[in-house]
Amino acid sequence: MTQSLEQLQQQLRTLRLSETANHLPSLIQEAESQDWTYRTFLEHLTSYELERRDEKLIEKRLKWATFPFYKTIDAFQVDEQQSLSRRQINQLKEFTWLDQLFNLIILGPPGVGKTHLATGLGIEAVFCKQKVQRIARKNT
Repeated sequence: MTQSLEQLQQQLRTLRLSETANHLPSLIQEAESQDWTYRTFLEHLTSYELERRDEKLIEKRLKWATFPFYKTIDAFQVDEQQSLSRRQINQLKEFTWLDQLFNLIILGPPGVGKTHLATGLGIEAVFCKQKVQRIARKNT
């Protein structure tokens, strides 16, 4: 059985299902202990691979975006910012402006949270499966 399990893992890696290949022994053990049907086993197998791919994609996009720090939009202090309401932030989080190909320009004096807002929106966009690219700002 050990040899056939290793062969099966290698076949999964050949099919580019490396996460499933690594997790296969525990999946098989769980399937045997809970008397899963073949269909249930395949559902768990494919779900695991898809979840891991989504996680890796998010990690890759977060790394590629090169955010200056990791602060979410939920950590943004709306009550300290008088020019923005929670409703406006929630509208920005819906990303309809992205779907309509609009640019978002955030203006204001230093220290009001422009970078935090932009970073938070970028992180939120990554989790909504959007590609995010950090644009270097020019200091003039």
